[in-house]
Amino acid sequence: MKKRGNIFLIGFMGAGKSTIAAGLGKDLGLERIEMDQMIVRQQGMEISEIFSRFGEPYFRDLETKLLSDLEKKGPCIVSCGGGAVLRQENVELMRQSGTVVLLAARPETIYERVKDSDERPILNGHMTVEFIAGLMEKRQKIYEDAADVTVWTDGKGREEICREIIGKISE
Repeated sequence: MKKRGNIFLIGFMGAGKSTIAAGLGKDLGLERIEMDQMIVRQQGMEISEIFSRFGEPYFRDLETKLLSDLEKKGPCIVSCGGGAVLRQENVELMRQSGTVVLLAARPETIYERVKDSDERPILNGHMTVEFIAGLMEKRQKIYEDAADVTVWTDGKGREEICREIIGKISE
C-alpha cells in the first residue's frame, strides 16, 4: 500500500462503499470513516438539507476539508461520498495518503440497492435505471481515472469483495 496506507473507497452511490468499508475495517483492524456521516455529524443536518440550504458546491467544500484532515490521520478505511472524486483536488488528497479503490457495479445493480432510499438527493425524482445509467456514464471516466484499483461488486458477497481488494492492494 502507498504511504500511510489509507484505503479510500470510491464509486457511484449504491456500489457498496459503506458495506465494504465495514468489512475491510474489521478484516484489517483499521478504523472506518464514513465521509457523509462525518459531514452530517459536523454540520448537524442531513446531506439533503445541506444541499437544499447551501447547494452542492458548499457540500463539495466540506468533502475537500474532510479529505485534507484525513491526510494527517491514518491508516484507516474511508467510504467516500459518491461525488467526492468530482473534484480533482479531492483525488489528489486521496492519492497522497493512500490507495483509491473503485467499487463498480452495473446500473441495474445500483438501482436495486438504492430504489427504496430517500437519502440520495441527486436521485430524488429520478429513481430509474435509465437516469442512474446516464449519471454513471458521465462519472465513469472520472472514477476510473481516480482509481488505483477497480473491483466489480455485482453478484459478489462482502467477504469475496474484501479479499479481492486486499489481494489487489497488497500486490
